[in-house]
Amino acid sequence: MFGRSKPVVFDRYASRRSRRWIPRWLWLLLFGAAIGAGAVVYVQQEYLPPRLSLPESSRLKASYEAAEGERSRLGAELAQTSRKLEAALAEQKRVAAELASSLRDRSALRANIEALLAALPPDPRGGAIEVRAARFKVDDNQLGYDLVLARPQAGAAPFTGVLQFVIAGKTAHGSETTVALDPVKVSVGRFEIASGTLPMPGGFMPREATIRVLDRIDGKPFGMRVIFVK
Repeated sequence: MFGRSKPVVFDRYASRRSRRWIPRWLWLLLFGAAIGAGAVVYVQQEYLPPRLSLPESSRLKASYEAAEGERSRLGAELAQTSRKLEAALAEQKRVAAELASSLRDRSALRANIEALLAALPPDPRGGAIEVRAARFKVDDNQLGYDLVLARPQAGAAPFTGVLQFVIAGKTAHGSETTVALDPVKVSVGRFEIASGTLPMPGGFMPREATIRVLDRIDGKPFGMRVIFVK
């Protein structure tokens, strides 16, 4: 019943040897970390843009700073252009207001002038085109004229024709004669003020002018008046 007992050997280094074994979970953790690092490297190499070297990073930074400076410059130019545009629009608005005011003043002035012209005595000869008033000035063989023409039965379209001046007077030798000056184109609405100068023969002294309003040169007469030249 009582057998022979075996001796028990005590090894004081046994616990130290058992501690040198790496636990399984640590192996799994290290293995998973290695797989993750490899996956990261694979994704970077295959799918992500290549990593930049230091010189490339420096060039990229310089390009970015240059682009940022250009963007700032363009922004400043845009702001300046916007201010200039606003000033131009304000100036355009001011000019438009002045033009509108000028047109109103012109319309009022024209109405006043037409009222004054309507108050002039009518042409004694009558006619479709009346010569309400005339003034002549002689200067260095030039006949200056100012005429007020009226069209009592004015239609929608203006009358277009010519003015023909036939001047009676004396030549440089003292003989009486008449001179037909160059015809002048004219357009008459309700009223028209015609002014200008016409050349005369050298030494000619005008005495009176016959003013004819024709529809064309040597055409149908629409008005006539004789005025003394003073």
